[in-house]
Amino acid sequence: MSTDVTRVEPAPAEVQGPGIARSAAIVSAGNLASRALGLVREQVIAYLFGAGPLVSAFVVASQVPTLIYDLLIGGLLSSALVPVFSDYAAPERRRELWRLASIVFSLVASVMAIFVLAIEIGAPWVALAMGAGASPDAPNTLAATTRMIRVMVPALLFFGLSGASTGLLYTLKRFRFPAFGAAAFNATVITVGTLLAKPFGIYSLAGGILIGAGMQLAIQLPDLPWRRLRFEIDLSHPGLRRIGRLYLPILLGLVVSNIGVIIDRNFAFRTGAGSIAWMRYATTLIQAPLGLVSVAVSLAALPSLSQRHVAGDLAGFRRTLARGLRMILVLIIPATIGLFVLATPVIQLLFEHGEFTAFDTRQTSNALRLYLLGLPGAAIDWPLIFAFYARKDTLTPALVGVAAVLIYLAIAPTLAFVAGMGFLGLVAANSVQLTSHAVIMLILLHRRIDGVRGSRLPETVVKSSTAALAMGGVVWVVADQLPSLIELPGAAGTLTIVGSAAAVGLTVYGLLAALLRLEEIHLVWARLRQKVSTMV
Repeated sequence: MSTDVTRVEPAPAEVQGPGIARSAAIVSAGNLASRALGLVREQVIAYLFGAGPLVSAFVVASQVPTLIYDLLIGGLLSSALVPVFSDYAAPERRRELWRLASIVFSLVASVMAIFVLAIEIGAPWVALAMGAGASPDAPNTLAATTRMIRVMVPALLFFGLSGASTGLLYTLKRFRFPAFGAAAFNATVITVGTLLAKPFGIYSLAGGILIGAGMQLAIQLPDLPWRRLRFEIDLSHPGLRRIGRLYLPILLGLVVSNIGVIIDRNFAFRTGAGSIAWMRYATTLIQAPLGLVSVAVSLAALPSLSQRHVAGDLAGFRRTLARGLRMILVLIIPATIGLFVLATPVIQLLFEHGEFTAFDTRQTSNALRLYLLGLPGAAIDWPLIFAFYARKDTLTPALVGVAAVLIYLAIAPTLAFVAGMGFLGLVAANSVQLTSHAVIMLILLHRRIDGVRGSRLPETVVKSSTAALAMGGVVWVVADQLPSLIELPGAAGTLTIVGSAAAVGLTVYGLLAALLRLEEIHLVWARLRQKVSTMV
């Protein structure tokens, strides 16, 4: 919803099985590169254009191809496309795989081309539906959003073919090029946006999205078996039908979620010209702990969960899930408190340059702190969702997602407009949405498998929160007192404050975690040492 938290697709099953450490490392490297370049992209946008109404217009316009891609391809990739492709991956069935892939590519190209044409024609109405007409500067914002939608929407064709290519290449265990597709996209947006900013202004970013989408597809072309593919549409193919059956529950959930996003954009435009931009910059910082901790741990746990379920080992299933949840909590809780305390200097360091002002920093910091209230819930949601997927249940997470969207839509307008919180009311409502989703998932899973009893989750939460709160107090003192002790101006001084406070915080939390015998910290440390020794 208003958080704009990017939905991270789980890696295909082939990336997660045993004996594929090198492939998993490639995918992880690509993910890390994409996230780093994504942060740089947001810094470039903040420097060049600040957080004004045109940036909000760009954010909303760029969501149009993203929403359609997520609806038609993004959610399909891991839930249905790769699993069905994998059924045909054996050497003796490769001819069938090429035919199914040809049908999928042909359908994707055809459907995306239809959507591109329709949106190009109806761009003004799409901009209105996304809330651009509700902006305080409605005529200019609406016109800018319409133009940027028309520039960016052809990217849908590239995004769609890129998603299908990723599914096929992962099925063939060719990870190198698709793993770095998102990184190529972000690098292109940065380059094009920077080089063309002077002559084209904010529209340089729209051009960057279009060219970046093309690059995301182009980087995969060397590994694609193009000679095996041809244009063919056969809606009766059994593989295609199975893809549809697997994806239907997720599709229904995404439809409701996308409707919620559209309503949310309308709310956000009504709260001020810079609201959407402030929320976007704040959520950029939410992505790091969510992706690097929650998604990483969940992906590591998914193979074991699936294997335990197939073997009928319910006790082992519960142990694996509980271990993953505890691992996430001992890392996410201190990250949440640390970011909460250091919100302002971190945003100053990353974004307060060029057109991004001190007022933008204050507003973004306020949004970040409210978003952080929902981060623990969003973090534990990943392994809970994966636990249902491991049990071959995609319907329950989809229904819970619908319920969470309805919760958001019920409270967001009250907080934003009746209570007078403005865009911060939307942020608070989003944190409630994320937390309620996690709570509902936890309750349902507990009823299905008695999944909480004996997990030691309450003990982990208490110990981790105690250590993290103490850490937060120390970090606050360091960040508050250090400016009077150093004389470094500008970014150098801010970097020193953030770096010193973070280092002290990590030390304090590590010592307290050891004192409180948080065993998950020892596991994290052991794995880090193992990775370092492997790299050396």
